[in-house]
Amino acid sequence: MLILLLLAIPLVGVLRVCTSIHLNDEASLREARNLKLIALQASLITLLVSMVIATLHNFSSNTYQFVQEHYELSYFNLYLGVDGLSLYFVLLTTIIMPVSLLSNWTSITHNLKTYLVTILVLETLLLSVFLVLDILLFYIFFESILPPLFLLIGAFGSSNRVRASFYLFLYTLLGSLFLLLSIVAIYSITGTTDYDALYKINLDYSTQVYLFAGVFIAFAVKTPIILLNSWLLKAHVESPLSGSIILAGIVLKLSLYGIFRLILPILPKASLNLTVIVYIIGVVTIVYASISTLRTIDVKELIAYSSVSHAAVYLMGVFSNTIQGIEGGILLGLAHGFVSSGLFICAGGVLYDRSSTRLITYYRGIAQMMPIFSVLFFILCLGNCGAPLTLNFVGEFLSLYGAFEKIPLLGALASSSIVFSAAYTIYMFNRIAFAGSYSKFFTVSIPDLNKREFYILVSLVVITVGLGLYPAGVLDGLHYSVSSLIYKES
Repeated sequence: MLILLLLAIPLVGVLRVCTSIHLNDEASLREARNLKLIALQASLITLLVSMVIATLHNFSSNTYQFVQEHYELSYFNLYLGVDGLSLYFVLLTTIIMPVSLLSNWTSITHNLKTYLVTILVLETLLLSVFLVLDILLFYIFFESILPPLFLLIGAFGSSNRVRASFYLFLYTLLGSLFLLLSIVAIYSITGTTDYDALYKINLDYSTQVYLFAGVFIAFAVKTPIILLNSWLLKAHVESPLSGSIILAGIVLKLSLYGIFRLILPILPKASLNLTVIVYIIGVVTIVYASISTLRTIDVKELIAYSSVSHAAVYLMGVFSNTIQGIEGGILLGLAHGFVSSGLFICAGGVLYDRSSTRLITYYRGIAQMMPIFSVLFFILCLGNCGAPLTLNFVGEFLSLYGAFEKIPLLGALASSSIVFSAAYTIYMFNRIAFAGSYSKFFTVSIPDLNKREFYILVSLVVITVGLGLYPAGVLDGLHYSVSSLIYKES
């Protein structure tokens, strides 16, 4: 029942927003605030329900819990549940969605109902991806997030938003066609699309290789890796702040979660033997993305490009076939969701809202005028470059340890991400916070964080540092589920 409640609450919020009084000139501000409060309440109640599920979840078992089965609903069966892996992605989603709503609290005023409905529908669809226990339903919800994202970027983005929304929609849709073909092939061979049944089936090795190629291409686009990441930069730069937060915090984690559901348990031999190809792609992605990030002068582009490098690190971790690597990949994915969201708020929600520019060239001496912002921004920057006492450090260390244990040479090359991430992140912070007096291009002073911005950033910093100091709270819950993903050849 709790699972259905988790999915239903945002939809109830959609219904309340749609049936509310139409905005008029006399009471527009008050009605707009009420609409935003309705959406925020729905997302916060969803967060509360997810925390109840996490509290009641039995982590000493790797079975699916809170299972909901609805047979013959249509031409497929609705089969929902949560285990030790999906639970953390559900929690990440329910934490990030209220943050995304609060980030655009004052900046979006036109078509407000459309915006709020899009965010709440997107939350339900994203949660559905992590809760379904059927690969066909996984694909359906995996693709169903594209129309809301298309609308979010196309209607509320920057000047080049239409082009960016088409890039996102067509690029990722084309990549996912390979996933659909693979799922159809799996169903034609096995006669089932149920997770539990598929995990017990041993497919022929040559079949696994072909299926691996199809599934990996789809996830490589969503990750994204080198040569398949052109959509990401355009989508991040042109989307509204909430869209960037959802993209970086949750959407990029769908491929990570899909690897745990469709590749490692169903195609173990192929994933084991083709790991070297994945690692080569990962190393090239890390080096290329990091060098591209170093020469970037747009602060939002820089944060977006850094996501590509971090995604390659956790991709290598989860293919290491070690408990440390897989758990590190999950931790780094979660940490990246919190830190990148905070950095996008700093760049797009604080600096851009006050100065209307994203170019690092125009920012200097911000620490003199915005000391509170500079401190929180610095902690998030430390998280982004994997400094100790942050969750990113734990995730990156375990991921690289797993990669090094699997293929030492490529693992050592991948460790260059530590130096690169420190270089471009601290260099960015130094140019913005220090580098002389405040830019002569601005004639007025800019204020420090307001209460809303302060509480959002502090909450993300507390989660990042808190879990960095005590990661065992997450790691202990992952052990049983991760251990079942390790493949040993007989």
